Amino acid sequence: MANLMITYKLKAGVSREDFEAWVRSYDYPGIRAIKRVASFVNHRVERLLIGEGAPSVDYVEVFDIPDLDGFTAEDLGSPAVQTIMGAFMAWVDDPQFLVVSAVV
Repeated sequence: MANLMITYKLKAGVSREDFEAWVRSYDYPGIRAIKRVASFVNHRVERLLIGEGAPSVDYVEVFDIPDLDGFTAEDLGSPAVQTIMGAFMAWVDDPQFLVVSAVV
C-alpha cells in the first residue's frame, strides 16, 4: 500500500469555512469514489505543538492507495480526477504531492 500526502496553504482571500465546505461537499465524495483510493482524509493544521509562529502549511491530506502505479497510470489523468484537481488548484497555493512510506 502506498501513501500519498499533500501539504499546502490556502490562497490569499480564501476562507477556511468556504474551503472546508467544498472539501466536504465536492472533494471527499469525488476522491473517495475512485476505486484505487482506499481512504482519504483532509486534516486542518491548527497550530505548532513546539515552537513559536505559524505552521508552514494550512492543510495536510492523507491518502491510502493500494495500487499507486494503477492510480498514476489510469486514475490521475481521468476526467473525474482532472476536474477535481482543477477545482482544488483554485483554492490552494504551492501544493506538494508527497509519496511516503512508513519506516518499519
